[in-house]
Amino acid sequence: MSRPAGAIDPLEVAERVVERALRAGATACDAVVVEAESSSTTVRLGEVETVKLSRERRLGLRCFAGEASAVASTADFDAAAIDAFARQVVELARAVAPDPFSGLPDPALLAGDWPDLELYDPTGLEMPPEDRVARAKSCEAAALACDPRLVNSEGADFALGSAWVAYASSAGFAGQYRSTSYSLSVAPVANEGGAMQRDYWYDAARSLSRLADPETIGRTAAARTLRRLGARPVPTQQVPIVFDPQTAASLVGHLAGAVCGGALYRRASFLLGKLGDEIASPLFTVIDDGRMPRGLASRPFDAEGTATRRTVVVERGVLRSYLLDGYAARKLAMASTGSAARSVGDVPSASPTNFHLAAGEHSPERIVASVQRGLYVTGLSGFGVNSVTGDYSRGASGLWIENGELTHPVEEVTIAGNLLEMYRDVEMVGNDLLFRSSIVAPTLKIRQMTLAGR
Repeated sequence: MSRPAGAIDPLEVAERVVERALRAGATACDAVVVEAESSSTTVRLGEVETVKLSRERRLGLRCFAGEASAVASTADFDAAAIDAFARQVVELARAVAPDPFSGLPDPALLAGDWPDLELYDPTGLEMPPEDRVARAKSCEAAALACDPRLVNSEGADFALGSAWVAYASSAGFAGQYRSTSYSLSVAPVANEGGAMQRDYWYDAARSLSRLADPETIGRTAAARTLRRLGARPVPTQQVPIVFDPQTAASLVGHLAGAVCGGALYRRASFLLGKLGDEIASPLFTVIDDGRMPRGLASRPFDAEGTATRRTVVVERGVLRSYLLDGYAARKLAMASTGSAARSVGDVPSASPTNFHLAAGEHSPERIVASVQRGLYVTGLSGFGVNSVTGDYSRGASGLWIENGELTHPVEEVTIAGNLLEMYRDVEMVGNDLLFRSSIVAPTLKIRQMTLAGR
C-alpha cells in the first residue's frame, strides 16, 4: 500500500488552497487534505468471500467572509481546479448568513511541536493478499474447531489501512501526521437442539505486531458464542447488574455524547449545567486522552490545529470538563479542549478521542463473586436511551449470577434505569481495561437496576 509515483504532498496542497482562498477575498480560512487507503479480506467457512480495496484523496476548505462561513470539498487536485475551487468557496461564504460564534481558534491554542504518538507502522501494509487471507482463515478455523456445536460462521475479516492527514489555516498553522490501523474479527454460529446463537470477537491496533494472533481471537469468539447456548429469560426483578467491558463501554459512550459541545449548546444533553457537580460514584473517573501513544483515536492536533491533550472529564464522580471545539467553546463562553473533529466536507465539531473509564482495583471474577443474584451483561440491543433526560432502557443478554457464580445464559430481558442514577450506583470497577477501540471501559458493577423478563 505504498503511495504511487508522482503523488501530491498533502500539506503543500493544504497550504496552497489556503493561500488561494485568501487571495480570493476570504477573511480567514482553513483546509484539510486526507489521503487514505484501506483493504479488507473476508472469508466464510474457509472460502474467500470478499476482497476490498479503496483509495481516497480529498480536499476540504472552510472559508470565512467576516462572521459568515462556507465549507466544501473536492477530489480534483489539478492546480487550476484548486484555484477555481477556492474562489467558489469564498463566494459561497459571502452568501451565507453571519454567525457571531464562527471563526478559527485563538492562535495561542494552536499546536506547536508535538511528540511522536506512534500512530504509523507501515510494516504490515505490503502484506501479500494470500497472507491476509491466511490470517482470516486461521481465525475462523480456530473458532470452528473449538466445539462440534459451532456449525456455521458469519465470517472472519482482516482489515488494514493507512491515512495521511494534513491541515493548514490562515491563523498560521500547518501540520500533518500519518497513521495505520489493523483489525481482525470473527463471528461463529452455534447450534444446539435447533437453537442458534452467535457472538463475535475482534482486536484492533495501530501496528500489526500488537494485534492479537488469529487463533486467540477465534477461540475467544467461540467461547463467547458457546456460552449463549440454552439462553432463557428470567423473572422481572430488581437486581445488581455487572457489565462486561464491551457493554460497559457503551455506558461510557453515552457519557461521551453528553459532554460534547454540540449536544450542550443544542440543550440535548442530560449533563447540561452540571459542570462541577457530583454525577457519579467516587469510583468513576473518565478520561479523554488525545495524545495516548498508539491510541486508536490519538492525533497530535485536532481538526482546527488546536493542540490535543489529556482531559479528565469526570474525576472521582465529579464532572470536571466538557469536550469542546472552537465553535462550541465560544457558544458556551468556555475554552476549547482541542476536541474538534471533522470529515473532509463538514465543519468541525467536538468529538471524543481515546475516551475511557479508568481501571479500578477489582478482578472481573471478584466482581461477579460479590453478587448474590444478578445479571452479567454481555450483549445489548435497541436504542432506548434518551440523551436529554438520561432515561435508559435496552434489551440485554448475558449470564445469570447465582451465589457469586455464573450459571445459565439469559436472553430476552430488558434492563432499565437512568444514566445518572446508574453512574452514581457504580459499586465496583474492574482492572481489565483494554484499548481495542476509541471508547472503552473495564468490567463494572451497578448496585441495582430494573430487570424486566418473563
